[in-house]
Amino acid sequence: QVQLVESGGGLVQPGGSLRLSCAAPQVALNIYAIGWFRQAPGKEREGVSCIDSTNDSTYYADSVKGRFTISKDNAKNTVYLEMKSLKPEDTAVYYCAADFPAWIANTCDQADFGSWGQGTQVTVSS
Repeated sequence: QVQLVESGGGLVQPGGSLRLSCAAPQVALNIYAIGWFRQAPGKEREGVSCIDSTNDSTYYADSVKGRFTISKDNAKNTVYLEMKSLKPEDTAVYYCAADFPAWIANTCDQADFGSWGQGTQVTVSS
């Protein structure tokens, strides 16, 4: 199990931007797959974006392609999700997850991830 701490959620107007952070205080993330998942009220949790920390390959859900960017800072042991052009349908609790082997990021399937953060709320509303 890897301890993960998310931050950066909040309330933003449609068209606005937010950056979520996922920090791992106790382990180095550079051998893991790191993923961002979200769960909206009444819906199942879905994969948003994942990154293979060994080669920086990424996965994006179709609904966020061109708007969201996943990145990592090895020095800070933190993974980010930059979200732009936010829409009301992006409203959800966003979770960070980690596991290995790192190639599981290619499919970004939540069933492959065993360590989860506590979640951070993102609300897109005018």
